[in-house]
Amino acid sequence: MKVLDLFSGIGGFALGLEAAGFETAAFCEIDPYAQKVLKKNWPGVPIYEDVRRITADRLVSDGIGVDVITGGFPCQDISTAGRQAGIDGERSGLWSECSRLLGDIQPRYAIFENVTNLLTGDGGDWFKRVLWDISSVGYDAEWHCIPASAIGAYHHRDRVWIVAYPNSNSQSGVALDAGEIQPPSLLAYPNSERGCSRDSKRQDAGDAGKSPILTRDDIRRVGPWDAEPNVGRVANGVPARSHRLRCLGNAVVPQIPELIGRQIMEVERESQAQNIRT
Repeated sequence: MKVLDLFSGIGGFALGLEAAGFETAAFCEIDPYAQKVLKKNWPGVPIYEDVRRITADRLVSDGIGVDVITGGFPCQDISTAGRQAGIDGERSGLWSECSRLLGDIQPRYAIFENVTNLLTGDGGDWFKRVLWDISSVGYDAEWHCIPASAIGAYHHRDRVWIVAYPNSNSQSGVALDAGEIQPPSLLAYPNSERGCSRDSKRQDAGDAGKSPILTRDDIRRVGPWDAEPNVGRVANGVPARSHRLRCLGNAVVPQIPELIGRQIMEVERESQAQNIRT
């Protein structure tokens, strides 16, 4: 499946999903240093600079097919270390571009990532807004808090991961109430926390009601891992140590999208097998 990687940074999403069998179709990244890293490690993959200028028609015109949209959209207005301007803030407000493209492109899946304060900020209203935007374009969603330390990293870095896919129970363009979107099954993960319910309470993954798909065996299969696998301290031959450190600090830990990607691939295989049987 082909991926449009929004807010790409230095390619953490791409590294993980490619390890799971996905193909990176295009990046979108505005930072000049991160663009250099992407160009070095993914030569030939197009890079769009401004997410606000991407449309489904433009992608078709450029010959780019998209099955999956990914994006760790800006957290500056959501993080507890930021100004708490919220989901409509100057930086984090770019979430609206993610939801716009979700409705415009209509991919098979979308995977989004952000800080866990997205779940509880403004009494949970920031996350309800995200769910509403997803449901308003005909998609369902699952979400889960997965820290980097859970897959073998030496730092905690707890983040909420959201997977969206077409809602078979809704008609295109008909918005569902955010409370109708059921919390996770696809991302159920032991010893991490399940997503935010309608009243914004955190729930344990053990209550998900379905078998977790990210198991200890999954972790053993992926780890142990190098700090920056196959990219030589971010990018051999690309200068500017301070930019390296900033990009590393903002980067998605690749092993988590890899695990999510492997589960999506398994779901796709099961769906195809079922279609053959019927």
